[in-house]
Amino acid sequence: MSHRPLLRVAASAAALLLAVSAHAAEKPATVHPKLWPAAKSPIGLDPVIEKRITDMLARMTVEEKVGQVIQPEWKSIKPEEVTQYHIGSIENGGGAVPNGNKHATVKDWVDLIEPYYQASVAPGQKVTIPLIWASDAVHGHNNVYGATLFPHNIGLGAAHDPDLLKRIGEATAAEVRSTGMDWSFAPTIAVARDDRWGRTYESYSEDPAITRQYAAAMVSGIQGAGATFLDDHHVIATAKHFLGDGSTDGGRDQGNSTVSEADLARLHGAAYADAINAGTQSVMASYNSWHGTKMHGNKALLTDVLKGRMGFDGFIMGDWLAHAQIPGCSNSDCAPAFNAGLDIFNAPQDWKPLYANLVREVKDGTIPKARLDDAVRRILRVKFRLKVFDQPSPANRPETFKPIGTPEHRAIAREAVAKSLVLLKNNGVLPLKAGARVLIAGDGADNIAMQSGGWTLSWQGADNTNADFPGATSIYEGLKAQIEASGGQALYSPDGTGPQKPDVAIVIFGETPYAEFMGDQSDVALHHDNSESLELIKKLKAQGIPVVAVMMSGRPLYVNPQINAADAFVAAWLPGSEGEGVADVLTGKRDFSGKLSFSWPKRPDQTPLNVGDKDYAPQFAYGFGLSYAAPAETPQLPEVADTTKYGEKNVYLSKGTFWNGYKLTLSDNAQHRMDYVGSQATLYGTAALTVSPETDGAVKAVWNGKAMAALEVGADTPSDIAREANGAMMIALSIRVNATPSAEVRLGVGSASVPVTGWLKNASTGYATLAVPLSCFKAQNLAATPTVARIETAGMLDISVSDIRLTETRPGASCPAE
Repeated sequence: MSHRPLLRVAASAAALLLAVSAHAAEKPATVHPKLWPAAKSPIGLDPVIEKRITDMLARMTVEEKVGQVIQPEWKSIKPEEVTQYHIGSIENGGGAVPNGNKHATVKDWVDLIEPYYQASVAPGQKVTIPLIWASDAVHGHNNVYGATLFPHNIGLGAAHDPDLLKRIGEATAAEVRSTGMDWSFAPTIAVARDDRWGRTYESYSEDPAITRQYAAAMVSGIQGAGATFLDDHHVIATAKHFLGDGSTDGGRDQGNSTVSEADLARLHGAAYADAINAGTQSVMASYNSWHGTKMHGNKALLTDVLKGRMGFDGFIMGDWLAHAQIPGCSNSDCAPAFNAGLDIFNAPQDWKPLYANLVREVKDGTIPKARLDDAVRRILRVKFRLKVFDQPSPANRPETFKPIGTPEHRAIAREAVAKSLVLLKNNGVLPLKAGARVLIAGDGADNIAMQSGGWTLSWQGADNTNADFPGATSIYEGLKAQIEASGGQALYSPDGTGPQKPDVAIVIFGETPYAEFMGDQSDVALHHDNSESLELIKKLKAQGIPVVAVMMSGRPLYVNPQINAADAFVAAWLPGSEGEGVADVLTGKRDFSGKLSFSWPKRPDQTPLNVGDKDYAPQFAYGFGLSYAAPAETPQLPEVADTTKYGEKNVYLSKGTFWNGYKLTLSDNAQHRMDYVGSQATLYGTAALTVSPETDGAVKAVWNGKAMAALEVGADTPSDIAREANGAMMIALSIRVNATPSAEVRLGVGSASVPVTGWLKNASTGYATLAVPLSCFKAQNLAATPTVARIETAGMLDISVSDIRLTETRPGASCPAE
C-alpha cells in the first residue's frame, strides 16, 4: 500500500513553516498552531452526555474533582482510599503484578481490580463515578502471564501492513478486557530518528508515513470504530508520547529535542492527527523537552496545538512522575503541568500530598477552577463513551475471564512475526532444504525472553525464563517442529558443538532485554554477545558448515562482521512469543516480505541515519529487503576496527571482563594511582591495596590497613547516569567476603559515598549482592561522575568482586544509615 503524504498544508502556511524553520535558532520555543495538521475526532460531542457532565460538575466539590485527575499505581493505594479521595483511575506499572507473582492468573488480576472498582461506587456518595484501570499493553497484554506477545513495534513497521496492526489491536484489547481492565497505554507512535535511543524498538519507523498509517490502524483496533467503538470487546487507546520523544539530542531518553517547529510538526506531530481522526480517547504527554521546555509544562503544544488545532477532545495523561521534572515542581506539587493542559497526573508515588496541593491550589486560584472543570469534563466524557456508568463491575462484565493467549490470537502473532522478518543476505543457503540436518545454536535460540524484549512481565524483561511463557514457542522449538516434519533432523547446541556435522547451522543471537533508558547507547554497535556470535559463526564456517545468522534486536545495528561471516542474515527484531513465525519463513513455508522501516548503518557511529538525509549513505537503505522470489547476492561489506569490548548497557564488570570502556583503578589518599590490567597489581608506596585475578573471573582485592585506599571503576570520560538515578536504578556488586573489615568501609559513586561496613560484616558465605540506590549518591553530579563505583577503607579487608552493574530497583531498597 502506498504511503500517504507526510503533511499537507496550504501554500501560505507552508511558506511560513519554512520561515519558522529558518529562524528556529532565534525563537526556538515559539509555537504557531496554524502550521500544525488539523484533525477531528469521528466521535463528536453528544449533547446528552455533555449536559449530564455539566450537571455532575455542578454537584461535585473541588475535592471530588481533584480525585479524578490523579492516577496512583495500585501498590500505593488501598481500596478504601479510592472512596476517601474520589480517585478516578488506577494503573499497574511494569512488574506491578498481583501479590508480587508474575505468574498471576486472569482471576488474580480481576480479584485485584474488583475491590478498587467497588470502592469507587460505594453507596453514600453524592456523585458516583466508576473507576477505570490502565495498563501498558504495548505488545500484547504483556504484563499478564500467558498473554499473546506480538512483535515489538520496530518489527511491525517492517511488515508494512496496517490491516495486520488493526487485528493486533483488536486481539490485545480482547485480552485486556479479559482481565477486567479498561485502558491500554498504547500505541506508541514515536518516530525514532536516532537509533541510540533505548526506546527505538517502540517506534514503527523513522518515517512518519508508516507511523501515521499505523497510528490510525492500531487506535481503531484497540478502541473499535463505528458501531464497535468502545464496546465490550474494546478498551481506551493512548497515543504516546506527545511530543518529540524520538528526536532527542543523542537519542537520550527523556532528553531535549532541538528540532525546528517545522520538523516537530512534519515528522513527530503528524501521526497524532491520524490517531485523533481515528478517535483516540487518550494522549500521553512525553518526558522529553523541546528546546529546553519539558513537554508536561508546554501549554502551547498541549493546549494550543493538541487540544486546539488538532481538536483533541479526550484527556491528556501524564507519564510516570514526569511532572516532577518541570522546574519548580516535585512529585507532590506541580500546578504548572495542570495549567499547561495535563488532565491526569501519573502519580504512582506521593499522590496524597499531590491531592492536597491540588485542592489548595484550586481554592487559592493558582489553578483556575475552569481548568479543573475542563480536565474533569474530559475524563467524564471518555468514561461515558466507555459506558462505565452503565456497565457492571469488572468481575461481572461479559468479556471478563475470557481465555487469553488463544490459538486465534497466537495465529495473528505468528503471522506478524513472519511478515516482520527482513532478509539482508542470502547467498544460496535459504530456504532450508527438506530432510536437512540442521544445527540450531546461539544464546537466543531457545530464549523466549530475548524474543520478547523489555516491557514483558516486568519493566525491563530481563528476569524471565522460558518457564514464564506458557503456550509460547522459542525459535528453536518452532524450527525443530518444522525441520522434523519435513524429514530432517534438528540438533540443538547453544555453543555450536556436537558429535554430528550438520548440513547447515542457524546461529541465533542479539540484544538482551531492556526498556527505556537502560537501552540507551553511545553508538549503534551490537553490545551484547558481539564477539561470541561472530566467533561462533566463524567456528562453524571453518568446519565447512553453511551458516544462517538470525539477529534479534530493538534497533538496526552495525554487524557487518557477522553479516560477512554468515551465508545468510535475517533481522528478526523482537518477535515475541511465537517463534514458529521465524521457522515459517526459514523453511520456505512463507517467503520473506519484510522491508526495512529503519535505515541500516555501515559504521557504529553512523547515527542519526534517516531516509531523506543529506549525503544519505546507509549499509542497507530504508525499504530494503530480499526475498526468495527476488534473490540477490550480498557482497562483502566494509568492516570497522573496534578495540573496545562491549557488553550489556550499564554492565561494568562481568565474566572477568570490564566492559563498555570501563576499567578498574587502585588509588590511595597519597594520590598514587594504578590501572588494573588483569594481572596482580599492588599500589605504590604503602602497598595498601593489592588486586589480583581469580580463576572464576572475579577480582580479589586485599587492603592491608596501612593507609586509606580505594578500588574504583570508571571510564576515560565522566559517566552520565543521572537518568538511571531518576529511574530508581541501583549500583549492584556481587561480592564474596574473604575476611571481614577491621574499619569503616564506604561504597561511593563519584565523590558521594555511603557506609557498607555492616553489610560486609554480615554477608552470607559465598557471593552475595550489595545493591544501593543511585539516589543515595545525589551529592555527586551524576550527569558527569568520574567513577560509577568505589570501595574504600583505611582498615584491613579481603573481598572478591565478580560483577558490577546497574540493576532495577527492588522493593524496600533504601540508603544505608550513617
